Amino acid sequence: MKTSILVTGGAGFIGSNFVHFVSRVHPDWEITIVDKLTYAGNLENLDGLEAEKQYRFVQGDICDGNVVGPLIEEADIVVNFAAETHVDRSIENAGNFILTDVYGTYVLLEAIRQTNRPRLFVQISTDEVYGTVATGSSTESDAIAPRNPYAASKAGADRLAYSYHTTHGVPVIVTRASNNYGARQYPEKLIPLFVTNALEDRALPLYGDGQQVRDWLHVDDHCRGIDRLIEYGIPGETYNIGGGAEVTNVELTQRILDLLGKPHSLIRSVDDRPGHDRRYSLDTRKLRALGWAPEVALGDGLEQTVKWYADNDGWWKRIKSQSVEYRRFHREHYGHEPLQHDVPPRDLA
Repeated sequence: MKTSILVTGGAGFIGSNFVHFVSRVHPDWEITIVDKLTYAGNLENLDGLEAEKQYRFVQGDICDGNVVGPLIEEADIVVNFAAETHVDRSIENAGNFILTDVYGTYVLLEAIRQTNRPRLFVQISTDEVYGTVATGSSTESDAIAPRNPYAASKAGADRLAYSYHTTHGVPVIVTRASNNYGARQYPEKLIPLFVTNALEDRALPLYGDGQQVRDWLHVDDHCRGIDRLIEYGIPGETYNIGGGAEVTNVELTQRILDLLGKPHSLIRSVDDRPGHDRRYSLDTRKLRALGWAPEVALGDGLEQTVKWYADNDGWWKRIKSQSVEYRRFHREHYGHEPLQHDVPPRDLA
């Protein structure tokens, strides 16, 4: 009997990369994708899968039980990538995050609870639920202390998922990943925004002094970690998935510019965002004990990612020039249209 997997948010960045991964590694699995196709959902992210017999796409909202209920009835595994994820947008409008990230997760869990047999539910969370980590690294048993509406919505969702495990016996695994990067990431996020701006010799808007520290995880390593947990993870447990590649934002920005042969003078310091966490760091020993380890070094992964955006300029130029939502957010957040040249940058090198 074939394994059937439901991937929510499968037209987004991480979700689409996971779908491509599953189609390669588990060619006998039947894959169903449900995605609302909001601003960050893009059917182009699924290019190359049309010929796969096990692939099916459904446009729909995870908040709609009439949509997800029948899909969950058919699934053996549910992996929930569907979420609002951009911290800046959560500061602007937290309501959308609470609705999708928390209530949408509830709808999925409730649909699973009402089925006649258990389905493994993998809730994709984030390292941001731990809040700022001044020293050391966060373990799965650490208290959570989210400091922005996005992180709070994900913390609420992963605790809700855990409650369905303890109260109703739903087999739930929660993952908390560090910052992902790679191909097909919506160009509002740091790496794709900075790469695509640099390719067009536009300023790179760096928050504050740029000394915020992030741990970068290549999306392929994230997919491998999820796959490992589907096979070997223990229901009711939480697992960190981190790349072990901590760098400051300014160092990462400089590395992007160096890879493209662009001057550091393109860096423009902008006002820091409210509640900006200074550092995230994950202890990943729990997942490593199951035989997983990151395989893509940051230097190699960043070079591959920069090349992908350089080779696929049609993908991101369509978003920047044609997406009304992208242009609205960019105009309101940065004070100008995304294709206009910015104010003179300030070199932070």
